[in-house]
Amino acid sequence: MSTPAARPSTEGSALERYFKITERGSSVSREVRGGFATFFTMAYIVVLNPLIIGTQEDSTGGFLGGGDGPNLAMVAACTALVAGVMTLLMGVVANYPLALAAGLGLNAFVAFGIAKLPEMTWADAMGLIVLEGLIILLLVLTGFRKAVLHAVPPPLKTAISVGIGLFITVVGLVDAGFVRKAEGGPLGELGVGGFLAGWPLLVFVIGLFIIITLHVRGVKGAILYGILGTTILAMVVEAVFDIGGQTNEAGELVNPTGWGLNVPSLPSSLVATPDFGLLGDFNLLGSFNKIGIVSAALLVFTILLADFFDTMGTMVAVGAEGDLLDEEGNPPNSQKILVVDSLAAVAGGAASVSSNTSYIESASGVGEGARTGLASVVTGVLFLLTTFLSPLVAVVPYEAATPALVLVGFLMMQQVKDIDWDDLEIAIPAFLTIILMPFTYSITAGIGAGFVSYVFIKVVRGKVATIHPLMWLVGVLFVLYFGIDPIKGILGVE
Repeated sequence: MSTPAARPSTEGSALERYFKITERGSSVSREVRGGFATFFTMAYIVVLNPLIIGTQEDSTGGFLGGGDGPNLAMVAACTALVAGVMTLLMGVVANYPLALAAGLGLNAFVAFGIAKLPEMTWADAMGLIVLEGLIILLLVLTGFRKAVLHAVPPPLKTAISVGIGLFITVVGLVDAGFVRKAEGGPLGELGVGGFLAGWPLLVFVIGLFIIITLHVRGVKGAILYGILGTTILAMVVEAVFDIGGQTNEAGELVNPTGWGLNVPSLPSSLVATPDFGLLGDFNLLGSFNKIGIVSAALLVFTILLADFFDTMGTMVAVGAEGDLLDEEGNPPNSQKILVVDSLAAVAGGAASVSSNTSYIESASGVGEGARTGLASVVTGVLFLLTTFLSPLVAVVPYEAATPALVLVGFLMMQQVKDIDWDDLEIAIPAFLTIILMPFTYSITAGIGAGFVSYVFIKVVRGKVATIHPLMWLVGVLFVLYFGIDPIKGILGVE
């Protein structure tokens, strides 16, 4: 008698059947454990995103959410809200152990590369994010994503990521006061007058070594634990020495060795009703009137590049970690994964917290056994609960948070090994991309220089036929972007 072919079990709870937990070789307990692991390895974004975008003025002098100063609690609440909702959606719709939140690098680009452009407001900048997300969604639904994917050489995409990592590192060092602008001297100097003066800088150094120690010892959640531990240390130092902030109520620098951003002390309450006042605060096409069609289109394309390719790489890497890929190296429900990720970009812009994207930290949850979207549901719920803890963000000084930016910069810098430095056709554009971002304090300048030089070198080496049409288009657009002022002068346009 022949043995009947094995069939997937239909036994178990509706939860197990919906998420195919048993079929993927997992269990409810492993999924819950994995969801917690992912949350604790990426919860730092609830602190870092407000510190990156919530502390910066747009070109008109306005802060996110309005007001005369940063509203970090509001930005933190909205950051956690969007991360929670979109991660839940990833779990329920795509059934994949992938979590989403505001993208590091992307948020820095929005803060320093878009919002500070002439006449641009935060609402205009977030409108570009919404537009970029809608375009990515269209690319996914129509299948055009493959055309975009193959247009840009992989090493150039790697250089963009490395350059953003260096830029984030510089932002962290400058915000902490570890590196400061020298009066009449070089571009920067160490601390105050070349010395690490003041208790806050000592706290920064200790915090950096704490995070490095946790990371090299393989502690999951190293960044989050490092921020929390350093913040507690900062509170103790402030309570003992009564240092105070660097500026007075008028924003004037009166205490160079004081705390940056916030004076660390316990808030009046640890839990508060979240303020979601940023939701819907965007202007979809406002940037086109402020900076022109060419500049706005370039910015959208630049954001699209960073967002789109990161997602493709992340979902495959997470799938490989959990042995979830098919014979062609694609994860299950890949189309649904990309659709949810595209919607996350739209949601991030619509909530004024920058584009949300998939996080490679999701691999930590997979490492704990997560194989289905139930883990993402758990992570999403934890993010939603975090919205009630937003007052805690307002007590974190720069010196406690910025060590995390330095480590993130290092992690992004590690990709530099994937660039073939012997191939001049890619090495020179990659070098210009990487080096110009931190030196010009402009991510756009670095990307533009890389694209233009790539096309130029191909032309002078007689390899015109190998240049993708999309690279030609973007190269020409960046030339117009860099030369917009002299071009206006020639044309007599104000």
